[in-house]
Amino acid sequence: MDLGLKGRKAIVTGGSKGIGLAIARELVIEGASVAICSRDAAELAAAAEPIGAFPQVADVTDPVAVRGFVDAAAAALGGVDILVNNAGRAHPGNFEALSDEDWRADIDVKLFSQIRCFRAALPHLRASDSPRVININATYAKNPDPAFFATTVVRAACLNLNKVLAQEFGGDGILVNSVNIGFVDTPQWNNIHARRAPGRDRDEFLRDMATAEVPLGRFGRDDEVSGLVAFLAGARASYITGAVIDVAGGMGKYV
Repeated sequence: MDLGLKGRKAIVTGGSKGIGLAIARELVIEGASVAICSRDAAELAAAAEPIGAFPQVADVTDPVAVRGFVDAAAAALGGVDILVNNAGRAHPGNFEALSDEDWRADIDVKLFSQIRCFRAALPHLRASDSPRVININATYAKNPDPAFFATTVVRAACLNLNKVLAQEFGGDGILVNSVNIGFVDTPQWNNIHARRAPGRDRDEFLRDMATAEVPLGRFGRDDEVSGLVAFLAGARASYITGAVIDVAGGMGKYV
């Protein structure tokens, strides 16, 4: 299937590893030009070179850095047609485990990063003939879990952001959709494993979580997410906006 991505210009935040890198790689394979950002310069360079992406160090919690990255990417690529808001960090913990600082950090890196990046990209998206925004969120937004308390609350706000952006900017032709991930094996799970079960084997820990929570009984792969993102970024998704689509092995226990 030709997704219509040849010659398109895309930005992927948090693109140096995990799902972000898989998305960037998939878009490049489909013919798009891609810019990626990350806080880690060495990781970023190692990720960008093999796929031919434009790299720039940027922290999505810093408004000035976000603006600088988006504008530099637009200059390097010749515009921005696609924004993928992927950056985020895992911060597990129940209510009593979370401090005010934990809450602020989680809101900043998840919700406000999407706000900042959309704001910075908006003039470039308006200049595109088929602009797309894809926000990577989580099933916990609709399937609350006290063990991931901050993610449950903040990702719910992200889904409302997704919906109202789709409504407000539909008249500009900007399509805004969300991909809700469940358990996908990425480096973020190293942090969760270290916080929740540091004495256990990582593979065993993940396998037990999947058995307990995921109907398909396994963690997902990053390419299983990137394939859907590429579809939503392409021409075949031209009448989809405001949607929330799970890539979670049936983990989302809601209608």
